[in-house]
Amino acid sequence: MLQGIRHIRAFLAVARLGSFTRAASELHVSQPALTVQIRQLEESLRVRLFDRNKRQVVLTQVGRDLLPSLAQVLTDLESVMSASQDLANLRRGSVSVATLPSVAAGLLPMAIRRFAADYPDIAVHVSDVVAERTLQLVKAEEVDFGIGSRLVPDRDIEVVDFLSDQLCVFFPEDHPLAKRPLPVLRDVIAYPLILTARGTSVRTLVDRALEKEDLEITLACEANYMSTAVSLVRAGLGVSILPESAVHAAACEGIGMAAIQTAGLTRKIGIIRKRDRSLSPAAERFIEVLKEAAKVPVAHFTTAAGEEVSPRPGRVPKPT
Repeated sequence: MLQGIRHIRAFLAVARLGSFTRAASELHVSQPALTVQIRQLEESLRVRLFDRNKRQVVLTQVGRDLLPSLAQVLTDLESVMSASQDLANLRRGSVSVATLPSVAAGLLPMAIRRFAADYPDIAVHVSDVVAERTLQLVKAEEVDFGIGSRLVPDRDIEVVDFLSDQLCVFFPEDHPLAKRPLPVLRDVIAYPLILTARGTSVRTLVDRALEKEDLEITLACEANYMSTAVSLVRAGLGVSILPESAVHAAACEGIGMAAIQTAGLTRKIGIIRKRDRSLSPAAERFIEVLKEAAKVPVAHFTTAAGEEVSPRPGRVPKPT
């Protein structure tokens, strides 16, 4: 493309100035180099563009006919080059990401704020969806990448480990579980459970752990959103198994939590990409910003209610 631009630019300069010498001076190339460029353009087009002798250079009829078209081609090519440079240098563009609601409510806003400060002209589009939907959007290339959990092996995607999220039991502050700082799954299922819907990464982990432990439960309610599950807990309808990061997605005043000490109840969250697909420079850079933001301790995050979140199992902090 660059060579094509140089050749067309040389043709237009000679046509406008009527001189190889003046055109070469304007373009800061030697006259022999300019002559080669014009000859190569004529050979590629298979036409003669100039009639020349020792005294003058004039456009042929074909050259006059092609002049407006080649001028437009140069304008279009320069526009393409400028746009591609803007994209490569992160001066424009967009990033689309599908992510688990807990990440969307906690880590993602901080990362977007950092990214927007450095790249104000790049838009970030977020779809907060369950794990299964995240995979669908990535595989359909409707988003650049996803942040979620791989529920089953899938050859169409690549997952790079990003975060770990311990599953915890959430309960009213005056609940008997408040006296068991290190509960196991068997302790938790002694009470009616409020679980997330099937197809979510959390529900998949819980169901697998229940099957492995051969445990039966009393299912009080299912909820699509963690904020709903926490509200049902507050209403006294049961206890809920949710990721530690749920404290970002829900108002947890009056709620206690404790990490469940049963193996297999840690949710692995990764960066999910379509296999053998390249990301735009903007998407690659946004992933770097996400990783940088993830290094900030969870205790430095605050919920919408203004409360500081503790990463340790125990009582969920109240707003200050």
